[in-house]
Amino acid sequence: MSIILHIPHSSKYIPNKYLKFFTISKHELQIELLKMTDHYTDDLFDVSNSNICQLKFPLSRLLVDVERFERDELEIMSKVGMGCIYEKTHDGKSLKNVEHIKEELITNFYKIHHANFTKIVDKKLIKNNKVLIIDCHSFPKFPLPYELNQNINRPEICIGTDNFHTSEKLKNLFIEFFKEFNFTVKFNDPFNGSIVPHKYYYKDRRVQSVMIEVRRDLYMDEQTEKKSSNFNEIKNILKKIIIKIWNYA
Repeated sequence: MSIILHIPHSSKYIPNKYLKFFTISKHELQIELLKMTDHYTDDLFDVSNSNICQLKFPLSRLLVDVERFERDELEIMSKVGMGCIYEKTHDGKSLKNVEHIKEELITNFYKIHHANFTKIVDKKLIKNNKVLIIDCHSFPKFPLPYELNQNINRPEICIGTDNFHTSEKLKNLFIEFFKEFNFTVKFNDPFNGSIVPHKYYYKDRRVQSVMIEVRRDLYMDEQTEKKSSNFNEIKNILKKIIIKIWNYA
């Protein structure tokens, strides 16, 4: 089995040519990046060998969110102005004018990322006939205003699953391994689902997918954005769990 670590939200990079379309101040933009970025997840989930690779989206989700459905009518978060091209901030204010750039952003970034994602899955299936996508995220200790789930009692680890692409065996392995390290864990709470390229979505069970959401206060200071003293410990635990999943799944 091959594992693909999908990292969609770790970057804060916004090319200069697009900054003029943002309707908030530079200071407000920095606050938005602090709130919305899955900080350090590219480092936190840095596990690689011949059967485990990482796919990172290089731009901020504030510009393009490759985790959303492309079509707004399919994406529930588009109702709050946060489809694949965000128009609103985390607290419902205007973020950017998208009228003249939406199609460009989708064509140049969203579609290219997903085409690359699909090609990687294609190659891994040829090699090993089975692929596990681990969708790697983090989330704040307390819910942000845009979030659909406003329950303040949040677990340390949220495991997102898909009815078609997450087997019972995988669910059991993930919760068993995380509980071995004494984490509080919930399925699909406060976030649910896990990404699969459209080519395979609800079509091919050889492509399995699980989302791991790590609560940010476990590894960083959410106010200063600095890594905490626990960072390397959490990183090493995640590495051990991912390798165990590769060995057992």
